[in-house]
Amino acid sequence: MRDLRLGISTNLGKTDAAEWARAIREAGCGSVVFPLDYTAPEETIQSFANAAREQNLVIAEVGAWCNPIAPNPKERKAALKKTKEQLRLADKIGANCCANVAGSAGEKWAGAYRGNFTKETWDLTVKTIQEIIDEVQPKNTYYTIEPMPYMYPMDVEQYLHLLEDVNRERFAVHMDFFNWLNTPKKYFFHEEYMEECFEKLGPWIKSCHLKDVLLLQELTFLLKEVPCCLGEINLEKYILLAEHYNLEMPMIMEHLKSQEEYLDSIARVKERLEGSEVTFL
Repeated sequence: MRDLRLGISTNLGKTDAAEWARAIREAGCGSVVFPLDYTAPEETIQSFANAAREQNLVIAEVGAWCNPIAPNPKERKAALKKTKEQLRLADKIGANCCANVAGSAGEKWAGAYRGNFTKETWDLTVKTIQEIIDEVQPKNTYYTIEPMPYMYPMDVEQYLHLLEDVNRERFAVHMDFFNWLNTPKKYFFHEEYMEECFEKLGPWIKSCHLKDVLLLQELTFLLKEVPCCLGEINLEKYILLAEHYNLEMPMIMEHLKSQEEYLDSIARVKERLEGSEVTFL
């Protein structure tokens, strides 16, 4: 049997640590996205971290979610500070990882720009990741980059290249396979691409996003991110491949619009996996 640690990117409206952790557990989850940032009082941070452990919830990730290579110097300085502090927070509470995107070469922090794909942007990305890790020196967590459809790293081989160029023990992988389904071939042959992703990156993966993707029958080529089990992706295979490398791999649902949508998504996943070798922690 395999134990699935589902998680959701919402605090379910709870601001008290014990109530939050209990609500997440009662929703059927075994992992969490830490709901506080580094600016929260130390006592509050520790109360939420302790509450998660008391409910047997793995703290899957602390989000940085900013643009550490922003072309605007003031924005870049602020993003670097935030990312370093969030990594320190992740290390302090023993989260699986601190997650961010590589960054963009334009005004939008996670935007699509031609400049995202230059050698200068690659070199700056590598240097910036090294700076973040070298300054913080994490011991209990990892800094990770989430795959995106229009910025580095664009595919499995680029992520391997990034791991090699950064060359830091505490640099690892946050897996959002769904963001890489940006061509018809990847979409229609997603099971084969999924296998390649985990075969090559599996040992470095610290946390995963869990969602779904649907091809719209419109020109020219339009993919829509949808809640779990409302698209065409083999989620069972995705989960089993991830758990080959970590039997308690966090699977975090995101981008849903309400608490009800998260709870509905959890219910669909559990129904879909009923009778499989997967159980839920």
